[in-house]
Amino acid sequence: MPRTALLLALIFLLALTSASFADGEKDNHPDNVRRVPREGVAVPASREAALQSELKLLQQKIARLRRLKDGPAEGLLPDVMIFERAVRCALDHDEFFSPKDIDKADQLLAEGNSRANQLLSGKADWPKQSGLVVRGYISRIDHTVQPYGLVMPKTYAFNHSVPTRCDLWFHGRGETLSEVNFLWDRMKNAGRYTPDHTIVLHPYGRYSNAFKFAGEVDVLEALGDVQRRYRVDEDRISVRGFSMGGAACWQFAVHYPDRWFAANPGAGFSETPEFLRFFQKEILNPAPWEKALWNMYDCDKYALNLSHCPTIAYSGEKDIQKQAADVMETALQEHGIRLRHIIGANMGHSIDKVSMNIIEDGMTALASRPRPTIPRDVHFETHTLKYNRMHWLTVDGLLEHWKPARADIVHWKLDTSPGANRVELRIGTKNVSAFTLDFPPGTFLIEQAAGVDASLTISATIVSAEDLPDDVSSADADIESGPWFRITANPFSDGSAQVRAHRNAKGKWVSGPLGDQLRKRQHLQGPIDDAFMDSFVFVRPTGTAANEAAGRWAASELDRAIEHWRRHFRGDARVVKDTDVTDEHIQSANLILWGDPSSNSVMSRVAGKLPVKWTGKQISVGERTFDAAGHVPVLIYPNPLNADRYVVFNSSFTFREFAYLNNARQVSMLPDWAVIDLRTPPDSVWPGKVVAADFFDEQWQLKQK
Repeated sequence: MPRTALLLALIFLLALTSASFADGEKDNHPDNVRRVPREGVAVPASREAALQSELKLLQQKIARLRRLKDGPAEGLLPDVMIFERAVRCALDHDEFFSPKDIDKADQLLAEGNSRANQLLSGKADWPKQSGLVVRGYISRIDHTVQPYGLVMPKTYAFNHSVPTRCDLWFHGRGETLSEVNFLWDRMKNAGRYTPDHTIVLHPYGRYSNAFKFAGEVDVLEALGDVQRRYRVDEDRISVRGFSMGGAACWQFAVHYPDRWFAANPGAGFSETPEFLRFFQKEILNPAPWEKALWNMYDCDKYALNLSHCPTIAYSGEKDIQKQAADVMETALQEHGIRLRHIIGANMGHSIDKVSMNIIEDGMTALASRPRPTIPRDVHFETHTLKYNRMHWLTVDGLLEHWKPARADIVHWKLDTSPGANRVELRIGTKNVSAFTLDFPPGTFLIEQAAGVDASLTISATIVSAEDLPDDVSSADADIESGPWFRITANPFSDGSAQVRAHRNAKGKWVSGPLGDQLRKRQHLQGPIDDAFMDSFVFVRPTGTAANEAAGRWAASELDRAIEHWRRHFRGDARVVKDTDVTDEHIQSANLILWGDPSSNSVMSRVAGKLPVKWTGKQISVGERTFDAAGHVPVLIYPNPLNADRYVVFNSSFTFREFAYLNNARQVSMLPDWAVIDLRTPPDSVWPGKVVAADFFDEQWQLKQK
């Protein structure tokens, strides 16, 4: 075989080997976990020196722009910073994965310097650029700049534009998708779909995590940034994606269904356990809390919500990942909903042209009709207050987290006949302890006629599944003869109205909101991973730990947390000493406290106010005790110094290296609290041996056994 042909054959075989190794049974061994992302190639000294020189030049320009208080740099600096951070991170962390990546870095620095020069000269052309545009924003999570890509339609009039449709496209899995490669691709590749008269937003999602956790927040922050910069039609925003991006699409469709005019997931996965058994051939043996936590991202558990989000799914006929849509199809059938499932004839893990045309025709048709903002009927299910709203319904409290919760507005009748002026709402609930109905202005405006009473009464009749026999559902209950509670409210002068109800201490429904008592509520409901979906700070201890083993373990886990936050969620964790924590930190950030009450002064201030007690000798969890010399608690709890924020003891995000190998594994591994036995060293799955773990109850107290 000629040398060139032999080389090509070897490259082809290596590609096949790499592709097959990316997923599958070879990645089912937690004791033999390959690095994700892999180490990069060596950068020749001359190339590195040239990159460092251009990078330093860009950094100097950014520093000059920071000193400008007014001018065109206002709000545009992140669009320059994305290039600096991309190349700096690739150099600092060995993330040029091929020689071509080095060439890309040269051009990214050139673009960054060009934009910086424009701002320094008082002008900027990219904010009004059609076609492919890359931009950035500063994330509230860790204050790093994060990139996103846009495809701006030529028909967008920057000076006098009408509100424009926006499609979010979620990218597929890419273990080498560094910031350099993401920006390069978004500057060169328009993507799979570019509908007419449509802004296409390509979020980075903080790398390759299936747009979960911080990746989920990245999507929402990027979309918010686009909405600030461009005129986006809020009634014509959709979510779309393929492969890993299809998994993200399912998640956003079921968690935020009232925000999109349509969802278009392709392949991917829609839940964790069945996908890992089917696709990964993995044998699962979850702890009870692990199984409960799957309910955060298992989309089949939220399938009812798609009654409010038109969905067009796609699968290749021969694609093993067709399983995702099949699971959702079955889940939807249980609610009497038929999934529109386009299947590419004879296709594997790709989309054929015929299917693309069918999908585009469907999405165009859905975009042409208004998204209902005040639907007459509302059906909503959840397992956590993290995702707690549907249109004008907000679930404010659950009887128990991670159990199925449901609310149905099963009947809404508006009677504005003379002398009536009444709205009748009938509500069915399950595992719900409080809710709010918020009707926006103009919903209940009644024309004032001479001599006619124009007042309007809203009457809500509540039936809860907990109050009914086992064989009767709340939606089907005869509320005239069954248990019910009726509340009334009057609209305001602008036609808006609010109805609030909750269960009292005896479990009976009463009108009004829940009080200010400590309780689980949205963004303060746990588990540990929730602390890393908002602003957080790692707090490093400066004192001496009461137990040497615990001190060494905490120091090692903190160093690992800093490294892996950057490696997997592409951020720079903010780290402060316990002696440097300020009131601003306490008010604005979740405090991730490392060490023990002896070594960390902030931990010492709050430890005595938590249900889990930790002294130099023992850890007490209710009646159970553990020797503090060989154990450490990890937990999340509302910060006693600021009950609107969390404190976390000795944990970063809870999935580890083994989960990096398959996005379906990237789920919360620990609940609200756990006790770790340090005699078992940390590995690719656990921070040590978990000897006890559970959730706090809805009042953030230890559950009664």
